[in-house]
Amino acid sequence: MSTPKPQTLRVVLKLKLPVHDLLALAKLIIAAMTSNSYFPTPNPPLATINSDVTALDASETVALTKVKGSAAARNAKQVVLHNDMQTLKAYVQSVANASPENADAIILSAGMSVRKATTRNKQDIAAKQGVVSGTVHVVAKAAAPRASYQWQTSTDQKTWTNLPTTLQAHTTLSNLQPGTTVYFRSSAVTKAGASDWTEPTSIIVK
Repeated sequence: MSTPKPQTLRVVLKLKLPVHDLLALAKLIIAAMTSNSYFPTPNPPLATINSDVTALDASETVALTKVKGSAAARNAKQVVLHNDMQTLKAYVQSVANASPENADAIILSAGMSVRKATTRNKQDIAAKQGVVSGTVHVVAKAAAPRASYQWQTSTDQKTWTNLPTTLQAHTTLSNLQPGTTVYFRSSAVTKAGASDWTEPTSIIVK
């Protein structure tokens, strides 16, 4: 049995914050990454981030006095810190990607948060309305160059009715009762045998 690959984890770093909160977050991350063995060569260097923090902190103090032009100067310093923190986030992500089995610990140790990345796979089976009322076209994910496909339908997901087997990964049903919710599932048959039934898909017949 093969070992499943660790799920990709993504770094979450919310930077659209008021200046005070952004400064607090940056200081927390600097402290978390300083002398952290996971991050031998931060990019940008933590000294650069620290300089950004100092500059923004000073600009914010002046901006609070409402001196003309001080808010614009503060905003410019905020953009610099924001951009450098985004680059630092990408650096942490690269370190996590290089060690997926430790990705969770790596990201959290940087003072950042984790989001599991979902993989969007093609749906195993889908149903759509046919051109004629009471008709439904069902499509499954192709299993192999040479395969046949078994189909079943149900109105309650308890009793399943077999439909004709096809050599293509699709089939069409007609004479269905409009307004009825109908469920479909399929199984691919290859030289390796029959696959499990797919998770059912449903459609309200029109």
